[in-house]
Amino acid sequence: MSKTLLYGATKVDETNAGYAAIGSLEQFQWKSRVVVIFPDKDNARAARQENMLLADRQGLGERDVVVLKVAGGNLRAIFGAAESLDAEALEQELIGVSAGEFAAVLVGKDGTVKLNVREPVSSGELFTIIDAMPVRAAEAADAKDPS
Repeated sequence: MSKTLLYGATKVDETNAGYAAIGSLEQFQWKSRVVVIFPDKDNARAARQENMLLADRQGLGERDVVVLKVAGGNLRAIFGAAESLDAEALEQELIGVSAGEFAAVLVGKDGTVKLNVREPVSSGELFTIIDAMPVRAAEAADAKDPS
């Protein structure tokens, strides 16, 4: 299993076939990247994460990012639209910490986890990670080629 430490986070090697797609986010596969925020007990880091991401709504939109927040068995879309998602299933699939601990998880368009952090990450850092993904590189190339 290949992992790289980046900004205090675990960036998952997206070429490793051992990572299965997140089933509860199937509606987004090949359409959107998803950031799922799991709040801490006092919600301070989660609120900071939300604010950092929402400060660049244009960047989120350009990269097809949907931002979701899962708290207390409930799921809320912070940016973008989400329908009929099971918060408990999503929590079981994505989070490896106890309830009340902050986590933010980036799921790529292929449905696999690309980043799992325990401290808020800036939108710039997140966009750098997304922009380095092969699918994003292909999207950028397609956008430049009008033919």
